[in-house]
Amino acid sequence: MVCFPKCFHLYDRVGRPRVGHDERFSIPRIPAIVELCIQAGLDLEKYPTKRRTKPVYCIEGRIVDFESVVKEGETEGKCSFGNDKPSMNLSTSLTESTEKVLNLLENNISHLDQLSDEERKKLRDLSNHTLNSWIEMSSGAKKIMEKYAVNTCGYCPEIQVGPKGHKLRMCKASKHQSRNGLHAWQEATLDDLVDPNYVWHVEDLNGPALNNNLKRYYGKAPAVVELCVHGGAPVPDQYRSMMRLDVVSPDRDEVDLVA
Repeated sequence: MVCFPKCFHLYDRVGRPRVGHDERFSIPRIPAIVELCIQAGLDLEKYPTKRRTKPVYCIEGRIVDFESVVKEGETEGKCSFGNDKPSMNLSTSLTESTEKVLNLLENNISHLDQLSDEERKKLRDLSNHTLNSWIEMSSGAKKIMEKYAVNTCGYCPEIQVGPKGHKLRMCKASKHQSRNGLHAWQEATLDDLVDPNYVWHVEDLNGPALNNNLKRYYGKAPAVVELCVHGGAPVPDQYRSMMRLDVVSPDRDEVDLVA
């Protein structure tokens, strides 16, 4: 339904060099959206990060850090793996509520009209909560990405939060041998950070199937949004243009005008 790609956790996002290929097993990988929140100020005991109170300067290609010596009791270096995975209340709530909506729809998809008022209200409230969580998470992540760099590979879905990407030779995209398996890093988008599965939008789950000849004109939406809309949530304004159903086959003189 929603995929949260993982990236390497950086204790020092500015001072240390990029993660090397030989360090791929010694540095933990966590969901990229969690790493983005950590770099933006979220504190997780299992995954500490270095916070600076003084600016860092780049002189002749070298980072000059005027921060004081590491405080007593603070350990600098790699983070150790823990049995507990980091959790964000919002993403956890989104995942759990999405699963609940999916289960309810799977069990009642053939007789949605026969649900009682109480069951219908429960499904609608849960769908609204899930959709609001999705929109809040997406909009918040987009704002943080404007302040903190997120990079993705131009050939594969690998992502890394921080000013630079890692140096792991693990890209398996086309012609990766010519790049020695290295990634081609570029600026990431929100869909790279939170990878939603896009599905065709249908008005009635029990209605007729979509016309294959009109597949170029039907709208698509993230699966979690489509799921919540079928659960009773209203269509969000930002997805309204993507979930239109007034699709008709264009006339011959209109084919070249269709975007």
